[in-house]
Amino acid sequence: MCMDDCCSTPSRRDFLKLSAMLTAAGALPLLSSLQARAAAEPDAPVRIGYLPITDATPLLVAHNNGLFEAEGIKAERPVLLRSWAQVIEAFISGQVNVIHLLSPMTVWARYGSKVPAKVVAWNHVGGSGLTVAPDISDMQQLGGKTVAIPFWYSIHNVVLQQMLNDNGLKPVSKPAGAQLADNEVNLLVLPPSDMPPALASKRIAGYIVAEPFNALAEHLKVGRVQRFTGDVWRNHACCVVFMHEHDLNNRPEWSQKVVNAIVKAQQWTREHRAEAAALLSKAGPNKYTPHEPAVLAKVLAPSAEDRAGYIASGAIQHQQWDEKRIDFQPYPFPSYTEELVKRLKNTLIEGESGFLASLDPAQTARDLVDERFVRKAIEAVGGPAAFGIAENFQRSEEFAV
Repeated sequence: MCMDDCCSTPSRRDFLKLSAMLTAAGALPLLSSLQARAAAEPDAPVRIGYLPITDATPLLVAHNNGLFEAEGIKAERPVLLRSWAQVIEAFISGQVNVIHLLSPMTVWARYGSKVPAKVVAWNHVGGSGLTVAPDISDMQQLGGKTVAIPFWYSIHNVVLQQMLNDNGLKPVSKPAGAQLADNEVNLLVLPPSDMPPALASKRIAGYIVAEPFNALAEHLKVGRVQRFTGDVWRNHACCVVFMHEHDLNNRPEWSQKVVNAIVKAQQWTREHRAEAAALLSKAGPNKYTPHEPAVLAKVLAPSAEDRAGYIASGAIQHQQWDEKRIDFQPYPFPSYTEELVKRLKNTLIEGESGFLASLDPAQTARDLVDERFVRKAIEAVGGPAAFGIAENFQRSEEFAV
């Protein structure tokens, strides 16, 4: 079992490992293993791979509440992994068959390395923020400093760079200790669990990441939330549910039941936020994460006083959007995927990103996402209104720094 550092996303070593893995040639050995596993075990149970962050909530709630079994399918205990490199490696090789993955990483996996997998649902919306040192109150104060991101292919990187650009700052990727111009902000990939101590020691001036690491900085009094990402890109997806095409095509009934359980878990979580925080915590029956109940509750079930404080500080600037700190809505809007691809093309990304140039946003949205199962699952729990979305399953993207 992992200790607290198992919450990490890639260090530079993991990033380089993942970069090598997510190429057409690098993925071949793992894809061969996937094919062998699929042939040897055509009726494999649900095997979830996850990182212990709030992004994993629906998958863990579905397991804890017996929702897979209620659908008539078997599910093993979710496998806690140390990094995104481990998550994608376990997935490509077939060790796990249902994962939550950063939405931009699915673009990289499918088109950078030809991994035969698709997004079947969103896992959650919002759930991330930019946390800065206590003495920073304005974005422009980040000039000449370093800000940590969890991964280059992340919504965090996309949103942060837009925020920096709109404030006259230039995102760069330079070696540690390199001289920075007053308008440059150096981006550093760090594991989330390393972010609060790095902020406390002044190694970095801020970080943008999934919860509960923003709430943890507040709890430890080492940082303050400068802005929630959901207040910049309204109801944006962060992590999505990724599944193998061989399951979607060869086991459609099984795949439908998996998605049914995840959608029901999202609906349950929306109605039992405090209870969800408790069951995900290290005090919960399954000890899914190493986090304190109070820290998770600050994310999943924040108080009205918390919200008022964030409005006063400017962490929330679009209060009319009525965004939750984290929320759950499973439908993968095509408009979001299209906008994501457009923005990735104009985002600084270290490593191989040449494949992005050839992607057509609309075609990518149609190819990357298989929405057959989630539409049926949503209809089964009351239709789009159950999640506060339009009956025609359409929306317009709102992005406002």
